[in-house]
Amino acid sequence: MAPWPEVEKPETNNYIGDSSKQNQNMAGKEGENHKGNVASLGNKGEIQPAFSTVALIDETRPEEEDPWALPELQDTGVKWSELDRKGKIIRVLYGIGKFIMLLGLLYMFVCSLDVLSSAFQLVGGKAAGDIFKDDSVLSNPVAGLVIGVLVTVMVQSSSTSSSIIVSMVSSTLLTVRAAIPIIMGANIGTSVTNTIVALMQAGDRNEFRRAFAGATIHDFFNWLAVFALLPIEVISGYLYHLTNVIVESFHLESGEDAPELLKVITDPFTKLIIELDKSVINAIATNDESAKNKSLVKIWCVTETNVTLQNVTIPPSENCTSPEFCWTEGNVTWTLKNITETDYISKCQHLFANSDLPDLAIGLILLALSLLVLCSCLIMIVKLLNSVLKGQVASVIKKTINTDFPFPFTWLAGYLAMLAGAGMTFVVQSSSVFTSAITPLVGIGVISIERSYPLTLGANIGTTTTAILAALASPGSTLKYSLQIALCHFFFNVSGIILFYPIPYTRLPIRMCKTLGNITAQYRWFAIFYLLLCFFLLPLFVFGLSLAGWPVLLGVCLPLFALFIAVVVINVMQKRRPHSLPEKLQNWDFLPIWMHSLEPWDNIIMSSLAFCGKHCCGFCKCCKVNAEQEGAKDNQLKTMEVYENTMAMADEERGGRRAPAVACVDKTGTNNTAL
Repeated sequence: MAPWPEVEKPETNNYIGDSSKQNQNMAGKEGENHKGNVASLGNKGEIQPAFSTVALIDETRPEEEDPWALPELQDTGVKWSELDRKGKIIRVLYGIGKFIMLLGLLYMFVCSLDVLSSAFQLVGGKAAGDIFKDDSVLSNPVAGLVIGVLVTVMVQSSSTSSSIIVSMVSSTLLTVRAAIPIIMGANIGTSVTNTIVALMQAGDRNEFRRAFAGATIHDFFNWLAVFALLPIEVISGYLYHLTNVIVESFHLESGEDAPELLKVITDPFTKLIIELDKSVINAIATNDESAKNKSLVKIWCVTETNVTLQNVTIPPSENCTSPEFCWTEGNVTWTLKNITETDYISKCQHLFANSDLPDLAIGLILLALSLLVLCSCLIMIVKLLNSVLKGQVASVIKKTINTDFPFPFTWLAGYLAMLAGAGMTFVVQSSSVFTSAITPLVGIGVISIERSYPLTLGANIGTTTTAILAALASPGSTLKYSLQIALCHFFFNVSGIILFYPIPYTRLPIRMCKTLGNITAQYRWFAIFYLLLCFFLLPLFVFGLSLAGWPVLLGVCLPLFALFIAVVVINVMQKRRPHSLPEKLQNWDFLPIWMHSLEPWDNIIMSSLAFCGKHCCGFCKCCKVNAEQEGAKDNQLKTMEVYENTMAMADEERGGRRAPAVACVDKTGTNNTAL
């Protein structure tokens, strides 16, 4: 215990509250003796007793735990050595059952992601194709970037948006150089899936902190890479020239179909739910007017195309290519032409093959269904992992994944994790599936944020290698363009890794995602605001400005961007070198509180939720339970404190009983009902 603080000039009255007069009267009888004792001790220079025990309480209070530290998942069950033979057999069978259940939930999780992508394409696929039709907008690199973000969010698949871009480039509607910013935007849009998955862990504050940070580390890396590399690409065109040299140096021939590893397992199930004709989106993007009235839902799965030579009539004014194949009978001119006919052999077997519902209705039904299955699977996966990953099993997995190599090979562990992420993404053929799968593991504390970063970077590389293999299997007419675009995607991610990984100081996404994780753990509604802002509102705002032309886009975005950079620089200096700033800029107190704090906004949102909750019994009951839990915690803390004045404690208890309704409203902002 720390020594008592020294008191040079002790005062005779150090009481708290309005009851000080009462204490003075009580101490009046012994006042003279007390003063004499204090004076004699003060003259001798001895250590004086403190008049308050607040210092003792602060010193003995345990230090706050680091919220980013990986939790220890304790095994609360019976030890293996204490089990009899029957108990050991039952535990082994339970373990096998949990493992089989985990595989089944993962299978349903991946299938729900596939159906979710199809649902988004049904809802917004044609709109995405229409966005690509405006050539004047696509020539603007900033507009192309946000179009790539919006389209990929709408179709929930970077491979679909990439195939649209390849179709447009091969149709000479778009140049490869103009397609590069769209590829960068697609790289950003594909990270929205794991951000949505992280919202499912909002029930526990610390789990949500880690899960949302682990998901948004992908977002921050992609945005930082775009901010750094897009201006360089616009000025120098290094990605275009580098990939062009590589493509031209090889004699390319169309290969076999790209390998499909995970889809071999998931397609038999997902094709029973829905099948799409993705060529309709490509046709709309390439200005095919007939495709606008076609449905994206595939009706006929087995068709046969026959080309026959038939006699057809032509207008007399039309010149025949060869007189041998033209003849005239009266006023009618005949010729021979190849006629293509499609025979519809077998219908698809999915649920909506015989449905008359429009694409939008089917898309909304599948969207609700897939989100329900996705959330249910994720919640059960987290519960199952929490029950399995305990004790020795958890410690082994944590050491395997998070442990670094001994010096001087400490740096090697991150690159091995990057290779592991690339390999796993190549197996599942989707970076969204892989990053969405590791998000709950980060949330429950099996994988650290520092280790999830190289795994995510490896997923970015893995998805580009899959695209390269798919490009090598393209037809001869689109082989060159599809391969060059896939290589641009690959070297863009490699360039981003070179900028933001090798030097620890440059790993800005880790610090940024932790900051956002702390904010969303305190104000959980901010997670939804972030999702809407970064993937919908901001791209739509920039896209709307780009439609007005370059002058309007630059006139609005440049001042806003300069203001954003200035605020970031001032924030950094306020934390590290505040004395270098003018006195007024050393903090943001000169601004209204709603401009530099989320607390007023949180009060508004929580008050709105509390108002709406009056009409919902479940919300009121939860609010009451939360208030009671917080009250019990406060009472427990008070019993540990030492009061000099017992009247002050009684006043606080009476005041706490007077306002339970206010506590109900205030506490909802810090409990699981925030979302």
